[in-house]
Amino acid sequence: MRYTDRPGARREVHIAADPARVWEIVTDVEAMTGWSPELERVEWQDGAAGPAPGVRYVGHNRHPVVGEWRTTSEFTQCAPQRTLTWCVLDTEGLYSSPAKDTTAPMATWSFALTPTPGGGTALRQSVTLGPAPSGLSVFIDRAPDQEEAIIAHRLGELATGMEATLEGIKGAAEA
Repeated sequence: MRYTDRPGARREVHIAADPARVWEIVTDVEAMTGWSPELERVEWQDGAAGPAPGVRYVGHNRHPVVGEWRTTSEFTQCAPQRTLTWCVLDTEGLYSSPAKDTTAPMATWSFALTPTPGGGTALRQSVTLGPAPSGLSVFIDRAPDQEEAIIAHRLGELATGMEATLEGIKGAAEA
């Protein structure tokens, strides 16, 4: 598994709540700070207060090894009660040329909601890394012979974070 292959991870949970309720929670991006092990704070850009295509927010993150960093994310898809997708951009040019649009994100994240029999919702969260260089690229550049292990480790961390986030959404939706 190489970074150029655009590796990813996904996790899914069944929620005993209808898609409208789950959507309400999924689109409360600020609430994610209570469940995500890395996302600590959200700053909406240009007066926005919620997701819509083209809307951006700055995410303030923390990791026990890496420390603190921030990213800019732009929503690319917002289909109510179905799909919410955003790209993480290197707008400051930390790892390559500054990203001006979503054609070359550092990562793409998504929530997909599917109604299930009995009024429930299957909620899937996924991430695809690249194609643009990211903070992960720094670690790969330092130890290129360990690229596959570095990617596998990071995907494991991201999967664990998705599980925590999905369980948080589930708990809020079913409460």
